[in-house]
Amino acid sequence: MSDNNQKKSTFDRNDVEILSQKSLYKGFFKANSYRFKHRLFAGGWSAEIEREVFERGHAAAVLLYDLPRDTLVLVEQFRFGALETCDNPWLLEMVAGIIEPGEAADEVVRREAVEEAGVTPGKMMRMLSYLASPGGSTEKLDLFLAEVDSSQAGGLHGLEDEGEDIRVQVISRRDAMKLLQQGVINNAATVIALQWLALNIEQVTAEWGS
Repeated sequence: MSDNNQKKSTFDRNDVEILSQKSLYKGFFKANSYRFKHRLFAGGWSAEIEREVFERGHAAAVLLYDLPRDTLVLVEQFRFGALETCDNPWLLEMVAGIIEPGEAADEVVRREAVEEAGVTPGKMMRMLSYLASPGGSTEKLDLFLAEVDSSQAGGLHGLEDEGEDIRVQVISRRDAMKLLQQGVINNAATVIALQWLALNIEQVTAEWGS
């Protein structure tokens, strides 16, 4: 029987003690090793634990939506991390970018929409934030929905000096949901964003359709 009275944990970051930190790798991304201990549900403290953590930084992504046409602007690009597990490592994704120090997440996605998809976002709403893989990475992603004119989208984009080769795809929301159900769209940010849009389409229509 489920407990409907479960409450949020009373623990916070002050219930973790970091004993040491060691740099393992520093390149485009970073990896660190940490020794730490934390408070236990039963009381007291855990034994010392050592973990290697991938320090990728934080990112923001935006689902570009044309409400009058009910279409989405997605981008297709090669992802090396998908090579081992996917027959086709060219993934259909949202526009996204790494948040640099001093940048706001919404500023990042507005810039990346121009660079990666050739469109300028209008109205924007925040969807949610999530942790990509908190067991081994510190990365947090902020997701947004942005209004665009999909008739202006298309072609090839990306920054050559960053090794980007991006093709823009304009697809109906209905077809995008079919690709999601079929497992063709399989990267976490885009899966989560499409599910959010399916749950909140009435709210989006009410706010942007007026």
